[in-house]
Amino acid sequence: MSLQLSIIGFGEAARAFAPAIIGSGQTIRASDLRAEEPSYQNAFAKFGVTGAQDYRTTLDGADTVLSLVTADQALAAATEAARHIAQNAFFFDMNSVAPGTKKQAADIIVGSGGRYVDVAIMSPVEPKKATVPLLLSGPDASEGLKQLSATGFSNCKLVGEEIGRASTIKMIRSVLIKGQEALTAEMMHAARNAGVEEEVVGSLGGDWQDRVAYNLERMMTHGWRRAAEMEEVAKTLEALQVEPLMTRGTIVRQREMAESGERKCP
Repeated sequence: MSLQLSIIGFGEAARAFAPAIIGSGQTIRASDLRAEEPSYQNAFAKFGVTGAQDYRTTLDGADTVLSLVTADQALAAATEAARHIAQNAFFFDMNSVAPGTKKQAADIIVGSGGRYVDVAIMSPVEPKKATVPLLLSGPDASEGLKQLSATGFSNCKLVGEEIGRASTIKMIRSVLIKGQEALTAEMMHAARNAGVEEEVVGSLGGDWQDRVAYNLERMMTHGWRRAAEMEEVAKTLEALQVEPLMTRGTIVRQREMAESGERKCP
C-alpha cells in the first residue's frame, strides 16, 4: 500500500515514528509551528521529512494524517486540518486529550469529509518507537488499523467503535502513571530538604533508584506537556463524576518540574 502520510507536530513522538513509516515505503510531510527553527530544519533533514509551517502544503493529497501535538493544541490542530484534509483521508488523533475533546475534533474532521480515528498511545514512545502499544476506537477504527499497520505500526489494538473510548482508557491510566511521577518529585523535594535522599530512595529497594531518576527526568523534560495532558484527565474524571483531587496536585507538580528543568538549561 503506497500512502502519502502527513504529520501535524514534529516533536518527540513524530521523530520516534518517522523511521518505521519511511521504512514501510511511505513518504512524510510534516507541519509544525516551529518548522523554520534550525533545530527543526535539522530534524527534518535527519529523518528525510519535508517540513513546513502551513497545513495546506503538508496535507495536500495526504491519505493519512497523524496529529501529534500537545494536548492544549489538539482541537486547534483538528480545526485547521479540517480546512485542508482530503475527502476520505484518515485523521489519526494520537493526542492525549479527554474523550470529550476527541469527540469535538471528530465532529470537525468528519464534517469536512475526513475519517477520524481516536488513538491512544499507551506508553512512552522511546525506546519502543513504532512498536509502542496503540489503542484505536471509532466507527472507522477497523479500517484505520489496517492503514496504520501498513505504515509501520505493529502493536495496534481495537477497543471499540465509540470515539472517546481509547482516550478514556488512556486518561484514566494517566491518573496513576503521571501521578506517580508527581509523588516522586514531592517525595524527593522533601527528602532533599531533610538531607535524607539516599536513605529514602534506598529504603524503597528494587529498581527504585532508576525509577526515581527516570520520573524526575521525564517531568523536567516534558512537564509542560504532561501538565496539559493532566488538565484533560481532570476533565475526564469530572465527566465521570469523580473529583480529580490527586490529579490537580499532579498538574501543579508537573508544571513545577518543567520550570525546574528550564532553569537548569543554559
